[in-house]
Amino acid sequence: MAAKAKSTRSPRAANTVAVLLAGGTGTRFWPASTRARPKQLLPLVSNDVMLAETVARVAGLVGRERVLVVTSASLRAAIARALPELPRKNILAEPEKKDTAAAIAWATLEVEKRFGPSVMAVFPSDHVIHPTAAFHAAVRSAVAQAAVTPCLYTFGVPPTHPATGYGYLELGARLEVDSALEHHAVARFVEKPAAARAAEMLAAGGFLWNSGMFVWSTSTIKDELARFVPGHLEALTQAVHGRGGAAALKRAFARLPAISIDKAVMERTDRARCVKAPFSWADVGSFPALAPFLPKDASDNAHRGRVTAHAARDNVVWCADGDELVALLGVEGLVVVRAGKRTLVMPSARAEELKSLVSSLDDLEL
Repeated sequence: MAAKAKSTRSPRAANTVAVLLAGGTGTRFWPASTRARPKQLLPLVSNDVMLAETVARVAGLVGRERVLVVTSASLRAAIARALPELPRKNILAEPEKKDTAAAIAWATLEVEKRFGPSVMAVFPSDHVIHPTAAFHAAVRSAVAQAAVTPCLYTFGVPPTHPATGYGYLELGARLEVDSALEHHAVARFVEKPAAARAAEMLAAGGFLWNSGMFVWSTSTIKDELARFVPGHLEALTQAVHGRGGAAALKRAFARLPAISIDKAVMERTDRARCVKAPFSWADVGSFPALAPFLPKDASDNAHRGRVTAHAARDNVVWCADGDELVALLGVEGLVVVRAGKRTLVMPSARAEELKSLVSSLDDLEL
């Protein structure tokens, strides 16, 4: 039975805070992405770095003073340089990586400490989303419900092809809470599927890509963290509200297992909901995935930088120096990347193997 519609409230009335997750290493974008300058700090699809694009996108929902960025300690200075308008205290630097459950648990406690009980909107820092107005409408709709109902929202994206690089969610009952947008209970989450299974889900309907973006109240996510990974809240509460400072936080993180928020909470909770996304979305996870967002020549060679091509088609060229020239002759389906003194050439079809190649490189190359 459909839930009864509730009146909407504005994000500011609900005391919303945006939390951006920016601690990834982006190994699938080597050699452009390095430990010192990972994917979220690269201008992959425009002249702005992806993290700055994300901040600009959420600034239409909350003031910049209500944007927190969670990253690794090694990236704090680089992020501060990339976001000079963001208060330095709003960059939360993890002492060590323990995956997204730890990052979100810490951010939740910091949000309540700084702003009181709030609605949190949690976003990765490296997605491509258009149009912004439709994104804002969807987030506001989820915020309005999360402010009055103990639920955990994600955003489900209608699939355009049987992708194997994304997780999926299966839609449950439709919830009649917003006449303009589809809200659903989430029946279950599905791990990144094999190609045949992805094709089956696409044909069956009722499955959406899991965007990895979330909206919930601080009280609700604390309840679910306490329910499923109580050690996270116990350790981090002592660090955030105690007097030990950075040393206490370091000890707290050392105690935590590395686990994602999906596995820790979202795949186990009975409070999951989703808004069916009215916007286009891409988690650009590899160089071939950049092709739709880059300029193309007449032979579908996508490029950042200058490209001259003869009898070459369907290649992706990305240059850190936008004035660099790459010449292509008689090749098809390649990825060519130039970044400083490093060059990568590989077939687009083998992009998923890049992570293995990078793991074998010397630290000096990373």
